[in-house]
Amino acid sequence: MDLKDIREHNFKSIPTDPGVYKFYNKNSLLIYVGKAKNLKKRVSSYFSLSKTSSRKTQTLVKEIANIKFSIVNSEFDALLLENNLIKENQPKYNILLKDDKSFPFICISNERFPKVFSTRRYNIKKGEFFGPYTNVKAMNSVLDLLRKLYKIRTCSLSLTPSNIENKKFKICLEYHIGNCLGPCEGLQTESSYLDEIEQCRHILKGNISIVLSYFKSKMKEAAETLEFEQANSYKSKLDLLEKFQAKSVIVNKKLKNTDIFSVLSEKSKAIVNYMRIDNGYINISDTFTINKKLEETDEEILPLIIVNTQQKYKSSNRLIICNRKLENWDENVRVVNPIRGDKKTLLDLSLKNVLIFKKELLRQKGEKETNWQRILKQMQQDLKLKALPAHIECFDNSNIQGTNPVASMVCFKNAKPSKKDYRHFKIKTVIGPDDFGSMKEIVTRRYSRLINENIPLPNLIIVDGGKGQLNVAVEALKELDIYNSVPIIGIAKRLEEIYYPEDTIPLHLSKKSESLKLIQQLRDEAHRFAITFHRDLRSKNAHQSILDEISGLGSKTKQKLLTKYRTLNKIKDAAQEELEELIGKSKTQSLLEGIKKVPIAQDS
Repeated sequence: MDLKDIREHNFKSIPTDPGVYKFYNKNSLLIYVGKAKNLKKRVSSYFSLSKTSSRKTQTLVKEIANIKFSIVNSEFDALLLENNLIKENQPKYNILLKDDKSFPFICISNERFPKVFSTRRYNIKKGEFFGPYTNVKAMNSVLDLLRKLYKIRTCSLSLTPSNIENKKFKICLEYHIGNCLGPCEGLQTESSYLDEIEQCRHILKGNISIVLSYFKSKMKEAAETLEFEQANSYKSKLDLLEKFQAKSVIVNKKLKNTDIFSVLSEKSKAIVNYMRIDNGYINISDTFTINKKLEETDEEILPLIIVNTQQKYKSSNRLIICNRKLENWDENVRVVNPIRGDKKTLLDLSLKNVLIFKKELLRQKGEKETNWQRILKQMQQDLKLKALPAHIECFDNSNIQGTNPVASMVCFKNAKPSKKDYRHFKIKTVIGPDDFGSMKEIVTRRYSRLINENIPLPNLIIVDGGKGQLNVAVEALKELDIYNSVPIIGIAKRLEEIYYPEDTIPLHLSKKSESLKLIQQLRDEAHRFAITFHRDLRSKNAHQSILDEISGLGSKTKQKLLTKYRTLNKIKDAAQEELEELIGKSKTQSLLEGIKKVPIAQDS
């Protein structure tokens, strides 16, 4: 798929939802993953980049052959999914999130007097984890907020009952500045400390209404007492709390290794979205179609889909979330069809991707069925044709000063190239650079064969050239008695004028006309096909000489002659004794006899 196809087709199908886009090269290799709040706007921006864009971005755009995308619920989820996909696939153009770092969490440790701290290492044995957080500054502000609201220790002391009873530790600076109540010396009871930890847990779970009310009241009190700096400080804390995200569907540690399948059937195809969750992270998201029989139901094809997809993505997950019920299939696999909760949210997200993919398929199918019809109807109207030009043939010829004259015929069906019907011709009856004679010959040869073999004639014939080429082509059709059966036109290259037989005034179509663009495409394709054949023929003839027509001379003998004498005329003028010394008597005799039979007119 070239960039034009990507612009015309993919951009129309890309939604404006938040999500992740994936760029693939011509070998279907994932080369870049990105996130976007608005997928359509972000992806289209790559193809309207200015020359000031980085060389890496320009190189990336040149390599893009296909685009896929996955829809999520928020920009936050998109960032998390992007991170997982980059780490899973390591695309070569991704550099920002390509390391092994993960997003940070807030942990409440499993201790007698728990600590609250941030970490990038998730280990459920160490405590209770909340997150992950994409905004580290906001996370640190939440931690700071918790420490200002509650007296949580920051030390790493082992506060066992025996250590506290034996007065093993002394209070530190944190106690003296009011950040800690001194549980290390028994100045704070364990129950009182755990009450504050429970309040922290509510905030981290997202139950921050109490805290919001607290800060609003404090901000109001400060404003009433004209303490505006303090009021602004409380307002900043409120803003930070609004940015706080305590939970995400894309990363949920409660969801262990799980596969998600959504299946939606059409008549002969089934649309499938697959997501794989490893250790709470979605690291694969793919939507695809499979062929199926008309009578097959989703439940019947689902086991095969699951087996093949898990093999493809090397998944051994035993828990499967699906939008279809699958009973008594495999006792080692649990298939669930959730109706609420996080699993249902993930399933809805998977179904959303399926529905968008279905919408795109329907759009493409509709375009495929109607686009060519619209163009051909417009051409029929512009050229005043009686029938829809579903089958068009275009002729062109090529030669250099009359040498190796060739011609080509290209065929378009339903406005698309039908390359199996292309034909090229070696000119047989015309000598010298006679484009008119060559055109008449190939048109005659083409349609006399169709008539003899009882093959249907095209709906339109196009000749690359002006009135001259058109007139000789018309003569050929008249001699075959099919002139009134097939419409024929000529196109002149300079002004893109359309000529009709027996009409001196050309037709000028708009430069933006789809009819003209299709005619130009036919003309250019015929020219390309003729030029390619002509070059191949010239290249082949360039390696041939009259020596090749003389029997009794091998390749090594010919090489010796050409190496010493360079040209064929010099070989002819050489003394017989000199030739015998070089290649021997018998071969010299064959050479001289052959030269007499094939006169040499000029050096070659």
